[in-house]
Amino acid sequence: MEKILVVDDDPTIQRILCRTFTTNGLEVFVAGDAVSAMDLFHGARPDVVILDLMLPGKSGQELCLEMKCSAPYLPIIVLSAMIDEVDKVMMLELGADDYVTKPFSPREVVARVRAAVRRLRQRCNESEVLKFDDIEINFFAMEVRRAGENVPVSRSELLDKVWGYRCYPTTRTVDTHILRLRRKLEHDPSYPVHLHTVHGVGYRFVR
Repeated sequence: MEKILVVDDDPTIQRILCRTFTTNGLEVFVAGDAVSAMDLFHGARPDVVILDLMLPGKSGQELCLEMKCSAPYLPIIVLSAMIDEVDKVMMLELGADDYVTKPFSPREVVARVRAAVRRLRQRCNESEVLKFDDIEINFFAMEVRRAGENVPVSRSELLDKVWGYRCYPTTRTVDTHILRLRRKLEHDPSYPVHLHTVHGVGYRFVR
């Protein structure tokens, strides 16, 4: 069952979409403001987000950017009374996948949600999964697993350790990062099988 996160502060819209999605066999989570929206975004892990632009606390534009930074492939469908072409183009450029204007047809919204889910599944099926030894790297899901267990590699860690987001990199930055990867992925980090050192050059990955 696909999970839909509805972010809209209008109780009438909330009721209409809840009833429509539930009737069509979809699980619905509702948020009326930015804070609860992000809580549900992280907690419920929705398959599609329906996003209004005029929200208390934080705009829909800001939420769209924040969600896309965390989940680039998550379909976000904007549902807004703002009908100006400039608003539509701006949201699509910010990462929104679709734009529906109010008043809207509930059946049309369901159809657009299902289309978004189909595109997501197709993209997921076509995504590259790199497998070597007992390691699996899913570039679409942005997950690394070893022997079926998730290996945490955080965005902040990558930004900090690979040519610095918060600090200028030292000559040991890449060496340290490779060492940490070996500890997480190699059976014996002292005798790496997959992450080889090429003296005087750098490093080489071997399946």
